[in-house]
This record gives sequence, structure tokens and C-alpha cells, in this order.
Amino acid sequence: MKSIIQDTPFTKQLFGDDFTWGVSTAAVQIEGAHDAEGKGESIWDVFTTSKGKIKNNHHHYTATDFYNRYEADIDLIKQLNIPNFRFSIAWARILPNGTGAVNQAGIDFYNRVIDYCLQQGVEPWLTLYHWDLPHALELQGGWINRAIVDWFAEYVAVCANAFGDRVKHWMVMNEPAVFTGAGYFFGIHAPGRSGIKNFLPAIHHAVLSMAEGGRVLRSVLPLADIGTTFSCSYIEPYSDKPKDIAAAIRVDALLNRLFIEPVLGLGYPAELSVLKGMEKYILPGDEDKLQFDFDFIGLQNYTREIVKYSFFTPYIQASLVKAEKRQVPVTAMGWEVYPASIYHILKKYEKYPQIKKIYLTESGAAFPDDVTEGKVDDPQRVAYLQNYLQQVLKAKDEGCKVSGYFIWTLTDNFEWAEGYNPRFGIIYVDFETQQRIVKASGQWYAELLK
Repeated sequence: MKSIIQDTPFTKQLFGDDFTWGVSTAAVQIEGAHDAEGKGESIWDVFTTSKGKIKNNHHHYTATDFYNRYEADIDLIKQLNIPNFRFSIAWARILPNGTGAVNQAGIDFYNRVIDYCLQQGVEPWLTLYHWDLPHALELQGGWINRAIVDWFAEYVAVCANAFGDRVKHWMVMNEPAVFTGAGYFFGIHAPGRSGIKNFLPAIHHAVLSMAEGGRVLRSVLPLADIGTTFSCSYIEPYSDKPKDIAAAIRVDALLNRLFIEPVLGLGYPAELSVLKGMEKYILPGDEDKLQFDFDFIGLQNYTREIVKYSFFTPYIQASLVKAEKRQVPVTAMGWEVYPASIYHILKKYEKYPQIKKIYLTESGAAFPDDVTEGKVDDPQRVAYLQNYLQQVLKAKDEGCKVSGYFIWTLTDNFEWAEGYNPRFGIIYVDFETQQRIVKASGQWYAELLK
């Protein structure tokens, strides 16, 4: 049989024997079973009931039915030679009210998933918070209530004690810039809050919780590999005009530095004058509480953004120049296909001496996929992954401490406010029948990892 990657200019071996390869998912996007076996409501369960919030009024109540099909999906992971599986825990499945009584059925479900992963020779990597806050806590203010630091610590402790005997790798949070920005400033994600009055306390409490979650894990599981993940976009100014350059610096501070720098002990970026309004939420001693010495940092990069000065944009006086207006290749999400972005992001974060190790915990693309004669050919996605990995290898060869690459994502799934329209998976899902078809990109990854 002709190899699908025979023309690929790199092989797995070039990355070294200790390079980690995997695939990433999130509970809301795949599990379904939104109210099964004692699970409480999450903010996404409520958000999707509001008409017009999700494209085509889609919801995640069934998603890809991973809750009932996890064994078959893990079998596919093994079949594709993928050694590491990143998935998240649904907080409301463990603690239906966010705190208090533990739902044993939820614990049992994740124990079954973990045990089956290990049985199949697949290493589980757990993300503790991937945007699905219990609705009961949102009714008390959610991320704008400082009490969430204690609520989150309780949840982390329950998970650490329940799963820590078998799970070695932990991620405290997924992309805090996204769930605070989209959920507490723009209102386009759950819980749908908007405005600077919600955004600022949510930022600070998310950072406090991220660090506290790391401390709880370390106290319960002193030998665990503990990290957290950040969304990153490579930022460039639209022109060499001083105002465009300054605008790009502010956007970079907002998107790429706002959450990681306080965790590293560097404080919040001084370039963001809007953060002065956050001072009333910062209590004595918080500077130390914001910090935690993570074993690794997960970076998640998909694209670059071009930024120009905009007087009329409040708070930041900057705006993005959309990719479609720049006549560049784009994905189904309208994001520019720019492989060098992942190289520049790695080089950027390499400059932080406090970071011990970097994993690329999400990287991938959505493209229109069609089934033809029972097969899904997705050459754009194969090219995307090849070209981005070439840039990862370039950074690694230059000494960057990048130690792994996780594709986003395993199966097509519920893509938040975009519903089921964008397909990111290396496995196609027919959402009517739940049939799985390994795409050409999945076959490519399997051969790369063979």
C-alpha cells in the first residue's frame, strides 16, 4: 500500500524518542448525557437553551455520545497509534452543585474511562476545568465571586483523590483568556455575562484559582506532572506605524500575557491600562497567591492575528484585521492558515525562564468534510498538520523546550457557539447516526506514529 506520508519531509523520529504525541478533547464537546446519573446543570446546559446563542440552535445534550461510546472511541485512539489522550472532567458530573455532595456515579464514569485507557495502553491526561462551570455556582456569581477559589480547590481535591492513583498528568485549566473573555466580557459563550465589570473580577479569580488548583494537586499528589494551558495567537502589527505597533503590543498583552505572567510571578501586564480597574479585587497577599511553579505549560495555537490602531475600540484602542479581508488562506472558522505562527509562539514563550517544559496541547483546523463512498478525504487538514509540525520541529531544533504535540481534536464535535458546523476532528462523526469514519488525516497521524 502506498504510504499517505511518503512525501512528508519529517518523521516521528526527528522529534526524539521522548517527544509526547496525543489528541485532545473536552467534556462538553463530546460526552453528551448532560443530565445522566446525577450530573448537575452546567452553565453550558443553561446557555444552549437560550434561543440564538448557538448557531442553528444546536445543543450538546448528545454531542458525540462519548459517555456511552467511550470504549469504542478509545479503541480508535489505540488503532490510530495515539499514545496519549487528553480529556476533561465535567465539574457538575462530580459535584452537581459545584460543592458539597459528591456524585459517585460521576466518579465511577471517569474511573471507567481512565481504566479503559490504561487497559488499551493509552495514557490519560486530565484537564480539570474546560469551561463547564456548575450552574449552581454561576447563580452565586460564578467567576466574579471570589469564593470560587475555594469552590475550585474543593473540586480539584475531590478529583485528585479519586483519580490520582492512576493519572500522572494534570492540567488545571483550559484557556482562561477564552472562557473569561467570551463568557464574561463579550457574552458569546456561557454564562453570557458581558462588560468590564464582569471581566475584571473573572480574570483575577481565574488566575487565583489556577494557582490554587496547582497547589492542591501538589499537596495531594506530590509526584504528579502538573500543568495548565493557555490560548496563544501570534500577533503582528498591520503596518510599521507607531500606533499600529503599540496596538499590537496591547493585544499581545491581552491575548498572550494576561494570564501566564501573574502565574509566573511577573504580575499583570503593565501595558493594559484597563486593568487598573482590577485593583479593587486584589487583596493583600494576592501577589503570592497568583503564583505557582507548574511542571509544564500547555500552549494552544491555531493562527496569527494582524492588529491595527482603532480609536473607537474601547479599553484597548486596537482591532483585528480579519483574515478574509487580507486574502489569505483560511479555515472553516475564518482563521488564517499560517504555520509559522506556532514557531513564533514557541520562541516567544521560550523567553520565559520560569517555564520548565512546553507541550502544544491543542493544534488543528476545521475544514469542510464530506463522505464519499464511505471515506473522508481531507487534504487541507493533512497539509495543515504537516506544515505546523514542520514549524514545531524547526523550533525544537533551535533549542526550544517543546516536549509534545496534541491534535485538536479526536472526533468532530460540538464546537461551542458554532454548534456542529465546524469539523475539527481527525475522525468524522455523522451526528444523526453517531457513525465514526477515520479521515485521511487520522490515517496520516496513525502512520506518523506507527
